[in-house]
Amino acid sequence: MSVALSLPVPKPPRGEMVNVGGRRLRLVRAGPTSDRPTVVLEHGAFGCATDWTVVQERLAAKGLASLAYDRAGLGHSEPGPKPRDGKSIVADLAALLREVDEPGPYVLAGHSMGGLMVRLYALTHPDQVLGVVLVDAVTPDVITHPIGGKGVDAFSRILGWTSEGAKYGMMRPVAAVAGDRIGLPPEASAEKRHIYGLASHAHWASQEVNEWRATSDQARAADFPPSMPIAVITAGARTVTALKEIQSVPALASQNGYIEHVAGAGHANLLGRRFADPVVRGVEHVLATAHR
Repeated sequence: MSVALSLPVPKPPRGEMVNVGGRRLRLVRAGPTSDRPTVVLEHGAFGCATDWTVVQERLAAKGLASLAYDRAGLGHSEPGPKPRDGKSIVADLAALLREVDEPGPYVLAGHSMGGLMVRLYALTHPDQVLGVVLVDAVTPDVITHPIGGKGVDAFSRILGWTSEGAKYGMMRPVAAVAGDRIGLPPEASAEKRHIYGLASHAHWASQEVNEWRATSDQARAADFPPSMPIAVITAGARTVTALKEIQSVPALASQNGYIEHVAGAGHANLLGRRFADPVVRGVEHVLATAHR
């Protein structure tokens, strides 16, 4: 007598799959429909829309609509053409927003390397952007700093090795242990760990980081308009470090700048249940000071 074994059916990804030019990107919406601006959330390197789950919940509780998405090749999104530099990524985001008929202007929030993407979007689509929230974010000046440049090069090598190992399933056990450093709710945490272990996710994350220098150059082409509200939220108490100084520059240059250093927070869990409120305060600052 033989017994058929059935494998559990994976849950479909949260959100929706949106066609942009013959390929699909995963989009996750939250919050009520209203006349208030939508908050567009850009994740960091090796990240995905799931990273923003807690922030989206807390924005919704404030009556704010938000959307997060997986960049091409990451998470549940289908790959896009190479190179995966900032221009390609910004073009994808613009196409996504057009396709879902999401009216601007928006508040843009970027975590980590996503800070480069929101900066480039704000500079290339100024009429669509009310202001920007930089969440422990990278700026173009990081790559030109001697320590920062070496760190980016090291990270690129690590992701290259990670991408190779992921082809043979090596990221799956790592994901089970360390796939959620953010502190997400159970369903989102399971989704994050699943994505973290995918070989495709590792490959396309590596492709993005390989283009870090090019993306930094693209984002450095101009500065934020002085009148644009810029909120900077950093992980860890206020300390005098080169990174903190670099991260604070956009807010200090803004006529409507805001800086909050979050004591006790780390780079990842700044988006989690314990530390997400300062990110929401950054969004509220932009909305309160935007002059449109």
